[in-house]
Amino acid sequence: MGRKFLVGGNWKCNGTIEEVKKIVTTLNEAEVPPEDVVEVIISPPFVFLTLVKSLLRLDFYVAAQNCWVRNGGAFTGEISAEMLVNLGIPWVILGHSERRSLLNETNEFVGDKVAYALSRGVKVIACVGETLEQRESDSTMEVIAVQTKAIAERISNWDNVVLAYEPVWAIGTGKVATPIQAQEIHCELRKWLKDNVSPEVAESTRIIYGGSVNGSNCKDLAAQPDVDGFLVGGASLKPEFLDIIKSATVKNSA
Repeated sequence: MGRKFLVGGNWKCNGTIEEVKKIVTTLNEAEVPPEDVVEVIISPPFVFLTLVKSLLRLDFYVAAQNCWVRNGGAFTGEISAEMLVNLGIPWVILGHSERRSLLNETNEFVGDKVAYALSRGVKVIACVGETLEQRESDSTMEVIAVQTKAIAERISNWDNVVLAYEPVWAIGTGKVATPIQAQEIHCELRKWLKDNVSPEVAESTRIIYGGSVNGSNCKDLAAQPDVDGFLVGGASLKPEFLDIIKSATVKNSA
């Protein structure tokens, strides 16, 4: 069995009740490849999680955009993994570059959050990626290796982990890694997993790409052998998100 293609839609801090209902209606009415071809995960803001879950088609899943590093308590404004489990939310995105850069989340903190979420039964999309300065200084893999190592040191089971390679310079900028650039980093990241975790984990772990993915570039990216899907930002709020989901057929026919 190959790695199932995964397309995640990260709505970030966007939406009203009316807008959310409109987007979900579009998703519910869409003809997309079946579950055995593509796994679709929608990640709305926390305040809309239960609304989206109640309205969304059953073959699509819902993810939180973050969760706290331990159980609940005196942590104002935070959401625990236990709360996600209680709400029936199966996935969470952790380590997104916006949280790393804007909220100063360290590699170690992200690793701790990944480990805790997994320990509570929540599946994790863990984000890694380099800045433009780091890419231009040829330190891309060094940066990504350190970020991934902080996760690998804290977990022993990778069955419920998806790695999302998101070059920071391509997020929300309109710039996008070329298919060759994306494949190169995904391949190197898979080699890192093979050398530092295990060949089995390297082969089975899905590595998805994020960074200005849209309806026009998704097929070329999807065709790359080590690109196992996408984590989509702005385009996940638009009708072209359906084209991105459908790009899974490129992989399926390869």
